[in-house]
Amino acid sequence: MVQGTGSSVGKSTLVAGLARALTRRGLRVLPFKPQNMSNNAAVTQDGGEIGRAQALQARACGVLPLADMNPVLLKPQGETGAQLVVRGQRVDTIEARNYQTRKEQLMPQVLASFKNLMAQADVVLVEGAGSASEVNLRRHDIANMGFAQAVQAPVVLVGDIDRGGVIASLVGTQVVLPAEDAARIKGFVVNRMRGDPTLFADGMDFVASRTGWQPLGLVPHLANVRDLPAEDAADLMATLRTKRRIEPGGGNTPRLRMVVPIMPMIANFDDLDPLCTEPGVEVIPVTVGEPLPDAEIILLPGSKATLADLAFLRAQGWAEQIVAHAQNGGSVMGICGGYQMLGLSIADPQGTEGPACKAPGLGLMPIHTVLGHNKRLDYGTGFLAQGRQPVAGYEMHLGWTEKPEELEPLLWLNGQAEGCVSDNGRIWGTYLHGVFTHRAARLALLERVGGSAFAPDGVWAQAGDFLPDNHDSRVDAALDHLADHLEQYMDVEALLALAQPPVYAA
Repeated sequence: MVQGTGSSVGKSTLVAGLARALTRRGLRVLPFKPQNMSNNAAVTQDGGEIGRAQALQARACGVLPLADMNPVLLKPQGETGAQLVVRGQRVDTIEARNYQTRKEQLMPQVLASFKNLMAQADVVLVEGAGSASEVNLRRHDIANMGFAQAVQAPVVLVGDIDRGGVIASLVGTQVVLPAEDAARIKGFVVNRMRGDPTLFADGMDFVASRTGWQPLGLVPHLANVRDLPAEDAADLMATLRTKRRIEPGGGNTPRLRMVVPIMPMIANFDDLDPLCTEPGVEVIPVTVGEPLPDAEIILLPGSKATLADLAFLRAQGWAEQIVAHAQNGGSVMGICGGYQMLGLSIADPQGTEGPACKAPGLGLMPIHTVLGHNKRLDYGTGFLAQGRQPVAGYEMHLGWTEKPEELEPLLWLNGQAEGCVSDNGRIWGTYLHGVFTHRAARLALLERVGGSAFAPDGVWAQAGDFLPDNHDSRVDAALDHLADHLEQYMDVEALLALAQPPVYAA
């Protein structure tokens, strides 16, 4: 089990890289995270949903994602509440305080999922959540040491040297943990080293001598991880800002500007990843308190709480700017929750997202959305209605959208018309996450809004010469590079030697 000294120390990325490295050695490897909190989810082959980080780790293992890989998923819907997904299915909406007493009931579900994976694998790589030292949450814990004790898992602790204080965070974890929990930790990794690694050799020795843990690696920062999907909104912002500093078409090349308002409940934002790697496109995230800059396109991404995020758009003054942008000939794209916002109204008669209510949408498309308790989780393949370029992805949404029959669909998905396009072609929406994954479709959608005027010479005319036809190929290449990196800087053999069959506590 890989645990961390805190959130965002690189646990998910390290597990993905190790999963690819061990899979390349011929082992049957599967990822597992007992509890995750994220609005960036993925649909599984067995009709459930899990955190996208576990779906990426499954890809690293060369297998399709399963609901058992992340049996408890919390999807925040506000400051104190979250949607509870158990073994792939939404079961409740709960307050944070109430969840603490609910965890004890969830451990049997977590262990059942883990046993299912163990029966299929040589190695299961378990990822913890947040910090291993959250002793205030230790009672009924299913995410970190509570799970490790339940299966007697050896633990490897990861610290992030880039954020500072890594020695204190590693040694301090041992100090604050109960002795029984501290004894579960067998080794440690220091992640994201910048500069000369020999400068921290004494630091590695100090941690090893003070804790008795085996040093398993000092891992240098790897720039290529920006090609992997971000796990949460904070990672997304850091990734987008990094990518904006990298000029794929050269610093003086005209670029198609795409503004993305970052809303509090933004979800499934890996839809942005293919756009960020496209030469000629500049993805500009806009956060609270900032006006929307001039751009050719505004993209409204998915949302975990459409009505709340729509209200946020209005409070920020962004809604008026989006409508004015469209009236002045600009393009507006909406995916899932963003698609719902484009319409005339959004109703929540059953109180799915909060108190029952109905609110006007942005009024850019003649559609009406009704939210409900039933969630659609499905994979889809098809093609754009105009041009027939291939598309593939998944749907993950509550409720349905009603639209006039005469409204042109954006695409055909599994033989059915899906999404819609305005008469002038500059406003469109879809429920399909992944609509930009295939490059031919991505370029066709950008061409509709005049994108060819901003493309580097020849890039959009000959897609295969510059980028993979499918963005997933770029992700796979990044996973291979990450695996090579970890093989070089971690003692993978020593890590494997720590593995042992689970022993389920009574």
